[in-house]
Amino acid sequence: MTHLDLDKEVLESVKWLSNIGADPTGGTTRLLYSDSWLEAQNGVKAKLEEIGMTTKFDAIGNLFGRLEGSKYPEETILSGSHIDTVVNGGKLDGQFGVLSAYLAVKLLKEKYGQPLRSLEVISMAEEEGSRFPYAFWGSKNLFNEAKKEDVIDISDFNGIKFVDAMHNVGFDFKDESEPIRDDIKAFVEIHIEQGNVLELEGKSVGVVTSIVGQKRYTIVLKGQANHAGTTPMKYRKDAVYAFSKICAQSIDKAREVGEPLVLTFGKVEPKPNTVNVVPGEVLFTMDCRHTNQAELDAFTAEIEADMKRIAEEMGMEIEIDLWMNEPPVPMDEKIINVLKEVSEAEGINYRMMHSGAGHDSQIIAPHIPTAMIFVPSIGGISHNPAEDTKNEDLVEGVRTMAAALYKLAYVD
Repeated sequence: MTHLDLDKEVLESVKWLSNIGADPTGGTTRLLYSDSWLEAQNGVKAKLEEIGMTTKFDAIGNLFGRLEGSKYPEETILSGSHIDTVVNGGKLDGQFGVLSAYLAVKLLKEKYGQPLRSLEVISMAEEEGSRFPYAFWGSKNLFNEAKKEDVIDISDFNGIKFVDAMHNVGFDFKDESEPIRDDIKAFVEIHIEQGNVLELEGKSVGVVTSIVGQKRYTIVLKGQANHAGTTPMKYRKDAVYAFSKICAQSIDKAREVGEPLVLTFGKVEPKPNTVNVVPGEVLFTMDCRHTNQAELDAFTAEIEADMKRIAEEMGMEIEIDLWMNEPPVPMDEKIINVLKEVSEAEGINYRMMHSGAGHDSQIIAPHIPTAMIFVPSIGGISHNPAEDTKNEDLVEGVRTMAAALYKLAYVD
């Protein structure tokens, strides 16, 4: 496959897959176990079979395409991503990882024939958590981390139960006594950055070294609602004022710490939220991320202590609920080095970076040597119909993937 052919194939493949589940308002909506999801999985299955891969679904709907190795068939190199989207999502998130793996294997098979180690492409059932309140259903099922009791009683926004939706498209729960595969020796995932670092720095590819840890909080400050005209400033227990002090001080501290730490106050709900009443309560969220667990723990502990102190000084109550605490996940050093080597050998304009968002790789990495490739996102936009990447950058991503898979599967 020449560079021009690859350029055309990438363009046509992205257009083809994003049209399955095309939203009338723009973008793509392809939710787990929906008709469009099933159509997409079957469409990818047909594409994989066209290039000579044997295909199968597992119990819950993860799709695998396999090219058997000639010398070490029991050693498998896996690549791919997830097929589901957010509601009214873009044309690349998740699905480009599936298409890139398919195109890389197609290129390698045409050029070099059968690999020494088996190559597999995976199109995972679900990652986003967009239809049901459960994320990483596809990748967690690979390692028996997904439990039946976690989803047995959940429903989507239309009241359709998870179990009914799954059965309606012909899938079922995995047999939890089934052993975890031990033949997979490496997993490589490619994804759009969903940020603007690569674009701003003029890079075509990012080699990901780690995925950040995340802590998410819901916090409630309780002061005292009172009349806006008759309550003197010195007697007020203004919850918005207390929140503003917490917000400003915390963000100032985060800016002092600097990269890779990020801190976000994303949701703020004052009560009673009217023009002529001193707000007596504020509910707000806080999201903090870092690639180092100790530094993440230390910073959030300091911010929690600050919030309690400010509330006490202002005569208020505070409730702090830490409801997400996901650790950072490092990528595999050996595969990182493979990506660096092939990027330099292929003349790819790349940089080393971490991922500030979560991906299937964070579920897979504790079990299998894993690494990620990023390609730029125009304007840093993602989960949006405007999500896009220059086709030449997508091609560079596929070239990087193919070169990495060649080194992992074809070299003795």
